[in-house]
Amino acid sequence: MNSHLSPEQTRPSPSGSSTSSPRSDDDEVRPDSFGETLSQLSRDVASLKNTFALLASQAGGEAAKTMRNMSDAVASQVGDTAGGVADAGSDLATSAKEHAKTFASELEAMARRNPLGTIAGTLVIGVIVGMMSRGRG
Repeated sequence: MNSHLSPEQTRPSPSGSSTSSPRSDDDEVRPDSFGETLSQLSRDVASLKNTFALLASQAGGEAAKTMRNMSDAVASQVGDTAGGVADAGSDLATSAKEHAKTFASELEAMARRNPLGTIAGTLVIGVIVGMMSRGRG
């Protein structure tokens, strides 16, 4: 062997080669460092899980509030529309009532002015209705 080699260089390495490379303290992984990293990772995952649960809860609350607001808006619009339809129906009924009153008063005024013409017109209408009912029966 060479006499100028130091005892560390001539010692066989664990892998079986006769030379060894110098190792630094940074290359070694300490078991307590690995456990600490694993513990920190576990805490981070738990924190992420809690944050996600809080986010899901808040999103659910916001969705429920939005649905409530939308249903209130729809109910209000339906109520307004129903009120509008009821008002329009009431106006139509009032208008029809006024037209019927006007027509009845016109017939009455015509009968007062010309009573014989009214009787003749009524007789003609009765004959026409009688002929129509006889043809069907």
